[in-house]
Amino acid sequence: MSVWLFFCLGPTDQEGMWDGAMETPEEEGRTFMQVISEKYSPENFPYRRGPGMGVVVVPSGPQGSPMKDRLNLPSVLVLNGCGISRAGDEGEIAAFCAHVVELDLSHNKLQDWHEISKIVSNIPNLDFLNLSSNPLSDSVLEPSCAESFIRVRRLVLNNTRVSWETVHTFTREIPELVELFLCLNEYDSVTPSAVPCPSLRLLHITDNNLQDWDEVRKFGAMFPGLDTLIMANNNLASIQDSGDTLCRLFPNLRSINLHNSGLNRWDDIEKLNCFPKLEEVRLLGIPLLQTYTNTERRSLIIAQLPSVSVLNGSVVTEGEREDAERFFIRYHLGYPEEELPYRYHSLVTKYGKLAPLADVDLRPRCHAKVEVHCEDKVELVSIRLDQTVAELKKQLRTVVQLSTNNMRVYYIDKEVGCAFGPEELKYNARALHSYSIRDGDEILVVPKSK
Repeated sequence: MSVWLFFCLGPTDQEGMWDGAMETPEEEGRTFMQVISEKYSPENFPYRRGPGMGVVVVPSGPQGSPMKDRLNLPSVLVLNGCGISRAGDEGEIAAFCAHVVELDLSHNKLQDWHEISKIVSNIPNLDFLNLSSNPLSDSVLEPSCAESFIRVRRLVLNNTRVSWETVHTFTREIPELVELFLCLNEYDSVTPSAVPCPSLRLLHITDNNLQDWDEVRKFGAMFPGLDTLIMANNNLASIQDSGDTLCRLFPNLRSINLHNSGLNRWDDIEKLNCFPKLEEVRLLGIPLLQTYTNTERRSLIIAQLPSVSVLNGSVVTEGEREDAERFFIRYHLGYPEEELPYRYHSLVTKYGKLAPLADVDLRPRCHAKVEVHCEDKVELVSIRLDQTVAELKKQLRTVVQLSTNNMRVYYIDKEVGCAFGPEELKYNARALHSYSIRDGDEILVVPKSK
């Protein structure tokens, strides 16, 4: 649906609108509206690209105004790294940004929540807001200011080092907050909130320093509806709660990412089964799995987590699960009874005690010991199967005392030779392995002169 906003400006309004922005010293940063006017000016976007794209402004001022004849604003505004420190005129923001649903203000100079609230409060349809890498650690967020964010459902605060008090203010004041990103904020602990946020479904809190499960468990009470917990690169040491506690704390958790954590016990992997709705797990780069091959890692984890249908981004098929569970049983053959994991006994009940797989070497044979017959002479010779017929004849010269030009060579398969007779090796470039020569077979050399 197209969003057309007609905004009439008089000469006085225009001059005030643009002159103030242009006179702002560079070191003080730029306004939100100043950056919009420059980035989305007609010079940069001279043509509208289809219906529903942007806002058309019809000025009433003189020709040659900075606005020209239109300002093309998409519904997704990307204004990262533009030096923005202030909002600018709120009326202009409201006029030009009513249709905006996503706003990226990352890597700017915003350090005052009041300035940010002036922007957000005038964008009534804003669903996604990215404030990553703005210097907001020292700014205090008042509840009245946070009310401006009431319609935001996805909030990104990566590398802002905002306090937990600020986070809690947002989760209290935004009733439909669904996704929250708190990466790279140097958190080593979690301050619990007295008021839970039941609407939150995804918490992305990677690249912090949450090593103690006593801190992570606080997310359960804070976000009871949590569906996805992404906390890679936190060096989490272990999962310390009992199964009943994990079930109570995270009743709705469907996906967890523990990439590059510090988990080093199989008991921690088994505890993941206590999350009643868990379907997806990511576990790359943990110390526990460093000594295993890639195949062993995946098979052992799949066997340990019967309810997980996606592991490290790949779907677990029924066939793969059965192979992994059978591998798990065989892998633990010979373990002392007291060292066998609980899952082993469950799988033995399902499949029985499986015998070890036969060790079959499927690599192609490189050599064969054959009997070389020439007239009345018989000699056991080891030959390379990767060589050609011509190379074999050279090898046989010293055995049969004949030149290669004066010999005819035949191959006799000991198993079927009686039925088919000797096969002459007359193609000099053909490799010996193509004849399926095995130990005990015969090579018959006949002089050509005979």
